[in-house]
Amino acid sequence: MSGNADKEITVFSKEGKLYQIEYAFNAVKNAGFTSLAVRGKDSVVAITQKKVPDKSIVPSSVTHLFKVTDKIGALFTGSLPDSRNLLVRMRQYAGDYRGDYGYEIPVHILADKVAEFAQLYTQQAYMRPLCCITMLFGIDEEKGPQLFKIDPAGYYVGYKATAAGEKEQSATNQLEREFKKKSDFSRDDAVRIAVKALQNTLSMEFRSTDIEIGIASVEDDYVKFLTPEEIEKELTRIGEID
Repeated sequence: MSGNADKEITVFSKEGKLYQIEYAFNAVKNAGFTSLAVRGKDSVVAITQKKVPDKSIVPSSVTHLFKVTDKIGALFTGSLPDSRNLLVRMRQYAGDYRGDYGYEIPVHILADKVAEFAQLYTQQAYMRPLCCITMLFGIDEEKGPQLFKIDPAGYYVGYKATAAGEKEQSATNQLEREFKKKSDFSRDDAVRIAVKALQNTLSMEFRSTDIEIGIASVEDDYVKFLTPEEIEKELTRIGEID
């Protein structure tokens, strides 16, 4: 890096990059944890590491999984303050949409609005890009299970499976290997694949307090975040299968 190319968000490098955007992506990777999500035929499963930075903190108060509405969940990877900023905006979009049209906002429309908001932060010199990657997941009444990822540049796209964070590429490779074998996963299969992919990526066995799991399924018709007890049951089931 040379000169002042990295000090203003409106200045391009010789390679055509905005360094401030690159910094935002690096901040996500340096957050210290990895997240991923898997879309099956009847559900979407999102999973992330749960790290409590201080023993004096109440563990249940630390989370990167949030409900936007009863039917849409959000998994954030990166800066939690930036994530909460986006969450407030998402809930506002969802509430306005329901008030205007009389039904819940579809996941793909919410993803488009969030991406537009994130992209706005890349246009103004007095703003900095939001240092978080968002995975939106839920069940659409017409399209079924939906999974979208929005990055700090304001780019979004739908996924069958995706990852973000410190070991994004390794997790993505794990997921791609699973999808080469099969793609129409049931809820239980999706949970197993998500857990195993994250375990293999991190080379560790999980306890129920090490991870967070969110599930949107056609059967439940709402987003559910598993309790530590429910996570323990899932880990036991997966261990029995393996």
